[in-house]
Amino acid sequence: MNKNSLFAVLLRSPWWISIAVAAGAFALARMLLPASYAPYALFTALPFFVIGGYAGWQQLRAPSATRIEAALTAIRALPWDDFSSAIEEAYRRDGYSVNRLNIAGADLELTKSGRVSLVACKRWKVARAGVEPLRELEAVRLGRAAQECIYVSAGEITDKARAYAVGNNIRLLQGAELAKLLPDGKHPQAG
Repeated sequence: MNKNSLFAVLLRSPWWISIAVAAGAFALARMLLPASYAPYALFTALPFFVIGGYAGWQQLRAPSATRIEAALTAIRALPWDDFSSAIEEAYRRDGYSVNRLNIAGADLELTKSGRVSLVACKRWKVARAGVEPLRELEAVRLGRAAQECIYVSAGEITDKARAYAVGNNIRLLQGAELAKLLPDGKHPQAG
């Protein structure tokens, strides 16, 4: 789905916006359709009601800002071995085959359905991540012919690094997404 399509935008928006769009579409259809077709106005609004319900469900399951900050604090406190083991276990739980790499720029190689992804997570504790580790990850991706790169950080990512990530299709795993992958900063099996 295109990131800028109406449905994609509504999925990222608060749930009530989709419900408001559904109500508007329903009212507009009721006004414009002849009286004999008025019952079909509900079908005009139905996709928006479904998106609103799905977005509401996703937002209900999302961790709160307090839980995200607590998880990130716990994640930053982990030593490298525990953190890398937790990341490995989380990806295994999601159905990936995980291989540790002993090369500069990438720490893990994930394989799922023939698709190879590289993960750089060794600098997860830095307060601000710049573009250099992303360049290193991209260089490894090109050398290993991987399809995707994932950069893990519990800190802030600079605007220049974000632009580089978007331009090179590098997924940034941080904040709520990292907290969801490693809830409360604990090893997935222990949590």
